[in-house]
Amino acid sequence: MTTPDNTPILVGAGQQTWHETDASRTPLDALHEAAKKAIADVGTANITGGIDALAMVRFIADTTPGVGELFPRNPGSALAQRLGIADPAIYQGTIGGNTPQYLVNHFAGKLARGEHSAVMLTGAELLATLFSVLRTGEDISAWADGGTEPPPVGVEREGHTATELAHGLYEPINTYPLFENSLRHNLGVSSQEHIAQIAELCSRMSQVAANNPYAWRPQFQTTQQISTVEKRNRYIGYPYTRAMNPILEVDMAAAVIMTTVGKARELGIDESQWIYLHAGADVNDIWYVSERPTLHASPAIKLAWDTVSAKAGITVDEISHFDIYSCFPSAVHVACNEIGMNPLDDRGVTVTGGLPFFGGPGNNYSLHGIAHMLETLRGGSTGHGLVTANGMYLTKHSLGIYSTQAPQRPWQDTDNSALQAQIDSAPRVAVATDPSGRATIETFTVGFDRDGPKRGIVIARNSAGERIVANTPGDEATLAQLMTDDPIGHTGNVHVQDGLNIFEL
Repeated sequence: MTTPDNTPILVGAGQQTWHETDASRTPLDALHEAAKKAIADVGTANITGGIDALAMVRFIADTTPGVGELFPRNPGSALAQRLGIADPAIYQGTIGGNTPQYLVNHFAGKLARGEHSAVMLTGAELLATLFSVLRTGEDISAWADGGTEPPPVGVEREGHTATELAHGLYEPINTYPLFENSLRHNLGVSSQEHIAQIAELCSRMSQVAANNPYAWRPQFQTTQQISTVEKRNRYIGYPYTRAMNPILEVDMAAAVIMTTVGKARELGIDESQWIYLHAGADVNDIWYVSERPTLHASPAIKLAWDTVSAKAGITVDEISHFDIYSCFPSAVHVACNEIGMNPLDDRGVTVTGGLPFFGGPGNNYSLHGIAHMLETLRGGSTGHGLVTANGMYLTKHSLGIYSTQAPQRPWQDTDNSALQAQIDSAPRVAVATDPSGRATIETFTVGFDRDGPKRGIVIARNSAGERIVANTPGDEATLAQLMTDDPIGHTGNVHVQDGLNIFEL
């Protein structure tokens, strides 16, 4: 079968990591560096003239009061001028780690429909430099270029309820351990066994990072090193040690270039550069964590995977390479469960090294995963790759299947709205309007700071089956009891104090 001219493909990728902070390096400079590498990777100068759209991954600090104004409102226009791209359409993604794969899926459809000829997707995070500047007070006024924001691709929406916010669930370092402890309880294993398993998963990811020149932390770490609690590897949110958490303080940038088979032939791009996107899907789980019936599963990932697998005609056993979004071990384990894969599968779960070792550059991590997937697939004779990307709290999910082989069927957009309707129509848990009284713990975590345990968080249900989000008393004995006695399934009393739900074991 002759591959249709409108088949979407990826033809170029570029990445850069800067280990030395430099306040004079602006976000626009970082985007420019990655974009130049992607253009060079295509192998023909003609691509610059073919690009008619630029899409930016939004900076993660962009919406933070007092910080967001330091970032350029519309770096796409200035980037196009630097690259010599004439008057492209400019877009910007929304907040969320799913954004890079979401943009790939979105623009694949636009390319297939002839709405654009070639699209550059690019993003950068200079969080290592930003945090350094916030400490030192260096001048970064040159970072902002003014202008107006381009139209968003996707919808911005707050990821948590007021109750979740008040009890600490706005921080991923608190929320993902809740998923982890629910998962462990469902598996029926002890805390010690489970910590050893997730440490093994992380150790395997670190081995990939150790061989990746772009990795922020390119050192292999053993299972014991990852699981052992000590001063430089303290708990962040039980049961996660520091080594199991993503590295946010990084300076990184990435870019990929998409076009169609017909345009690639017209521009003279060698077929060895082509990577086909066979299918993509974007589905959100029930939006608020406190309303989800199960806290260790993702119906949206399963639905998205079943959809792309069927559309591509490719099963999980036929996938050679994976980049499963790895902000925390629970995100990996849940995704693997939903696609029917063991997290310790010999094929591995990451082509980069994952967010705890390669680095977790805000909303832009998965653009690095996609760039690495291109390079990995090109390096083999044949193969298929799966990228899963996750935003917020196992909330927003975007999946894509990539391949060196042309698809056997013409490109067809996924009806994501129909998929979303299935999730939205599913039953959800009612949150108790009056949380006072007896309740049974479904999951828990303990949040730490540098001085030790500080905050107990539980999710529980009352006798009516209503959900309650609560904190525990912060005394040392209570927090120690949470970590040693496995409180899931235990009952206690909830009362309201100063606007907070307090769960007494």
